[in-house]
Amino acid sequence: MSETTWPWGAGTATGIGSLPGTDVAEAQRIVLGELPDLPHLPELPDRGPGADLIGRTGGLLVELPVELYAARWRIAPRPGKDLRRARDLMERDLDQLAEQAEEYAGPVKVQAAGPFTLAASLELPIGGRLLRDPGAVRDLAGSLGEGLRGHVAAVDRRLPHATVLLQLDEPSLPAVLAGRVPTESGFGTHRAVESEVARALLHGVIEAAGVPTVVHCCAADVPLELIRTAGAVGVALDLALVTDLDPLGEAIDAGLGLLAGAAPALPPPAGRAPTSAQVADRVRRVWDQLGFSRRRLAEQVVVTPACGLAGADPAYVRAVLAACRDAGRRLAEE
Repeated sequence: MSETTWPWGAGTATGIGSLPGTDVAEAQRIVLGELPDLPHLPELPDRGPGADLIGRTGGLLVELPVELYAARWRIAPRPGKDLRRARDLMERDLDQLAEQAEEYAGPVKVQAAGPFTLAASLELPIGGRLLRDPGAVRDLAGSLGEGLRGHVAAVDRRLPHATVLLQLDEPSLPAVLAGRVPTESGFGTHRAVESEVARALLHGVIEAAGVPTVVHCCAADVPLELIRTAGAVGVALDLALVTDLDPLGEAIDAGLGLLAGAAPALPPPAGRAPTSAQVADRVRRVWDQLGFSRRRLAEQVVVTPACGLAGADPAYVRAVLAACRDAGRRLAEE
């Protein structure tokens, strides 16, 4: 493990993706200011359709146009105004990133929905979730991989000195694997996707994107071994939801990086963000329970909030990102 080269530096922190508000220039300033070692492209879902996770990723798909219908995203017969809006928002975001970080030299993270969260959310033109059609799921994964390759290239052009780290958001993956995604009627569930099928499709998307990829899953039953063997370099999860440490320890020992969600995404009842010492202690406590060396901690772990911050207020966002950044530095100094 000592010879592993991670796509981030020791003692690094980053955000999960979403921030509150509608001002992308200000959001990007916050990210670059508070997370200088691993900034990310902010997502601002408050801007409405096309800025949400599914619409934003739908805009990246190749030859699979999407549209809004009854407030839900579905596959469309042809490109339309909803797709144009999603793509325009992404272009604006990338242009703002370039304007503020053109000379940045280091890793930068971009986020998109993973294939199974997309399949569990997008609808077929005839109705019903795309997940019900295995052939459509394969086509979706292929389209997503191609689209992500183009997205990474667009970031590379704008930030010629940076290296791209991709994050695939897969909150629905455990439900897809367990057959817990409800059907349209709500009276049944879609058939579970077999692990080997899921692994192969996820691997295909990661391989097509062509850059180091982490998978983010804010669920209690993250399929760590599947994510690792699909080719991800890391997993992003909420430490508060980890109830069984053994699978996490096995995945880390096998070389999986950890984006450790160690600070609450929403202000606690007292309203104050945790201190950097508290965040560092949260990460350190779990790491010590796993039995790994402290030196390895700073190299293999990135400190993050527990999830996206779209529901928080701007003051809390700044405070929690600063706490994560300084916690990472504390861990690197030990």
